[in-house]
Amino acid sequence: MRLKSEIFIAALTRRVFGQGGFAAIEQRGADEAGAIFIRQRHRDGRETLYAPAPQMMVEEPGERRFEKRLEKVDPATVDEALARERRFDSDLWLVELEIDEIGDLISVVEG
Repeated sequence: MRLKSEIFIAALTRRVFGQGGFAAIEQRGADEAGAIFIRQRHRDGRETLYAPAPQMMVEEPGERRFEKRLEKVDPATVDEALARERRFDSDLWLVELEIDEIGDLISVVEG
């Protein structure tokens, strides 16, 4: 069974704060199963965008995996990508992280 999006994000933000980073919910989506996007802000002002991985890349039922959609780009590029996503899915979650390394905070698949 998959964790509700709300619970997954609560756990993620606690872990980020525990590692000395900062996390904020930029957009709250559907509590049960809203798609989760993660915006990682880097010290140099650039950003990386993580999006839900395609289901064929998820190994375990209920597991949440992510793919890098954009890596170390300017914030306007991330804003444009998110605007496109919102047109298709208005109940998505957007979490902003300020942490140097994602590490083991989320499972990232290689595309």
